[in-house]
Amino acid sequence: MGFLKGAGHGHRRGRWLTRPARPQEYGMRGGCYCGYVVYEVSPPFSEETNCHCSICRRTSGAPFVAWLTAEAAMFRLVEGKPTQFRSSSHATRTFCPRCGTQLTFASDRTPEQVDVTIASLSDADSVPPKDHTWMASCLSWTRQLPTLPCHQCTTPPEDVDT
Repeated sequence: MGFLKGAGHGHRRGRWLTRPARPQEYGMRGGCYCGYVVYEVSPPFSEETNCHCSICRRTSGAPFVAWLTAEAAMFRLVEGKPTQFRSSSHATRTFCPRCGTQLTFASDRTPEQVDVTIASLSDADSVPPKDHTWMASCLSWTRQLPTLPCHQCTTPPEDVDT
């Protein structure tokens, strides 16, 4: 099982640094905002979801986090070394130690899997979430997001009389 379907998000603590046993091509690159950490990950992906659990919200500072699940053997670090944080008794999250970008989630309960933040992919548009999970924990105002006004850039300035 993958992310939030009972077992948790990913794989055993520390295993995210392990290279695959056999040579293979990696399908996608991603990394942190500042470029210090770069990774490669390949399909098949599953559990593409927006997680609304309180731990994801608190560790990201965002109302929810978009995740995908991949086989741990299909994930490898190319550059840099993320910082590990034990976010629960069974889970480890990784972040860039320089800019703070959250990168992965690994669960001791599913060591063969790793969850990767979709927004940290270089081509994040190519892996859209398929659902929302942990809605019982969501911030109440996230339910109204589709009804809010949208702006191409920042919020337009207020009209000011001079």
